Amino acid sequence: METAAPAPKAVGETATGAGRLLIVDDDKAFVQRLARAMEKRGFETDIAESVAEAIAKVDASPPDYAVVDMRLGDGNGLDVVERLRERRPEVKIIVLTGYGNIATAVTAVKLGAIDYIAKPADADEIVAALNRDPHDKALPPENPMSADRVRWEHIQRVYELCDRNVSETARRLNMHRRTLQRILAKRAPR
Repeated sequence: METAAPAPKAVGETATGAGRLLIVDDDKAFVQRLARAMEKRGFETDIAESVAEAIAKVDASPPDYAVVDMRLGDGNGLDVVERLRERRPEVKIIVLTGYGNIATAVTAVKLGAIDYIAKPADADEIVAALNRDPHDKALPPENPMSADRVRWEHIQRVYELCDRNVSETARRLNMHRRTLQRILAKRAPR
């Protein structure tokens, strides 16, 4: 008796078959949209909206894959990355962030993330990163941030790390305090 050949996978569907995916982000609308999109691509999804909730879920049952936001309401997503790697060394982790910079990208990769993607990221981009051979280079982004936006993101990150202290931020950035205040008062560039 012959068995039917498996149906071909749809575009964007995971090539590795269904796997358990943990999505950690405190943006409720984003995480629900991403979970639905990833379920359509064959993943069994679970959601956590804080570091504490994510670590509890990882300790209870480590997933095959994870998408972790860098900045969460109760801490840093890198704590989740570290715990994931401890509990399941072969897990594939993608770190998402709206505050991209080289230092945090390097730290994320050193802790075990396989890729670091700036928000907004779509489900196809995330699936491609999860399924990419670790030895292959990532493709350049379709819509990279402008140089002005990268500069603004860096200033915002240093400002946050200095506990929103303008004088300390200006000193660390080797910038005049008034110049920094003008930059902080403006909207983010596109």
